[in-house]
Amino acid sequence: MKTKTKLTYSAVATAVVFGLGGCAGMSAQEKNTAIGAGVGAVGGAVLTGGSAIGTVGGAAVGGIIGHEINP
Repeated sequence: MKTKTKLTYSAVATAVVFGLGGCAGMSAQEKNTAIGAGVGAVGGAVLTGGSAIGTVGGAAVGGIIGHEINP
């Protein structure tokens, strides 16, 4: 079971990294929002043991925090 969990987290992290590669045309605030949502989703998943609600909640909170950070 732990191998499956590690594989899932690795896949999600890889998808986030490649997804952020498409941020070239974004403003700094949009980039911060996307990065915050990605980090928040991973953090929420880790803290809640992979719960969907924890992942979505983490993404929402991370996105809001990322949006409010001024470059």
